[in-house]
Amino acid sequence: MIEAFMGQIISQIPSGGFGIFLLFVIIALALVVLSKAADLLVDEAVSLSVRWGVPKMIVGATIVSLGTTLPEVTVSVMSALHGVPDLAMGNAVGSIICDTGMILGIAALIKPLPFEKSVINRQSWMQFSSGVLLILVAFIFGGGVKAFTSGGHIPQFAGWGFLVILAFYLYRTIHLARKDKKTLTDDNKEEQDVEADVASPMGVVILKLLLGMFFVITSSQVLIPAVQEVAVRLHIPQTVIAATLVAFGTSLPELVTAISSTRKGHGDLAIGNIMGADILNVLFVVGAAASVTKGGLDVNVRFFSLLFPVMLFVLTVFKVSVASSHQSLKRPVGFVLLAAYLIGTVLSYVLG
Repeated sequence: MIEAFMGQIISQIPSGGFGIFLLFVIIALALVVLSKAADLLVDEAVSLSVRWGVPKMIVGATIVSLGTTLPEVTVSVMSALHGVPDLAMGNAVGSIICDTGMILGIAALIKPLPFEKSVINRQSWMQFSSGVLLILVAFIFGGGVKAFTSGGHIPQFAGWGFLVILAFYLYRTIHLARKDKKTLTDDNKEEQDVEADVASPMGVVILKLLLGMFFVITSSQVLIPAVQEVAVRLHIPQTVIAATLVAFGTSLPELVTAISSTRKGHGDLAIGNIMGADILNVLFVVGAAASVTKGGLDVNVRFFSLLFPVMLFVLTVFKVSVASSHQSLKRPVGFVLLAAYLIGTVLSYVLG
């Protein structure tokens, strides 16, 4: 609703140099609010992880990811309902590429991102498997090899299946984290003394967390139509906008949350948020978009020729890096991920 309302207002901005300048002012203001809201979101998520004895990575992969993925869900579901499957799928797949390639890449370049090996292994397998599942479903129901020439398909019942898997994933993740009490490390205990707002009632902490999510999502919904309007005025094709600019806009909550987390020394929260967001982009975003339409979602052939391969590449690089690393995601990995994102984005425009 907010995004649609803002879209109507922004579309009334006059064309020309002044109009473009005004759009950039709106974008800048939205980014400021987005940044401050992300700081609040990170602080309260850390506080929850300390109080519950759950690793920050798990909080990032569940609670924070659910909040920051809402823009993708909103855009994709509304696109599906309005008969624009390219925008729905492009937003989801483009967001995975953006999250893993650009956001994790930038975060790792800022500072090596620490993680707990046992925790990240479970999440990274689910992240990689979700991406592979999406490709396989689109390939199989697109007629197999015919998908490479005529496109694929995500049927409605597959969308409901994704949502069922999502519910099981969330339950299993939180259950395992709460069961494994040793995940509350000495580092967590130090944070309890230094950072966590343990004096505030739990209700206040949760309210602050929800406020952080609200302003992250609201500011992104102001930002998205502004970015789209700039793109339209610069005559960029809609399909390319979906997989790049719209995906970037809806991924901004993850971006600012990751940068804020890394800057505050909570790299594991940043990794957890991105892994959770990738999983949710398949199971929640695509699942919800496919389940609300009787015919499901058609998958443009461009996904098989470019977007799926780029998505699979960044997910593979991340998975291999996690498997071969002991305690952190290093800067060279961040460089490779960011380069893959940039190359994929350039190719989208060149081949679009």
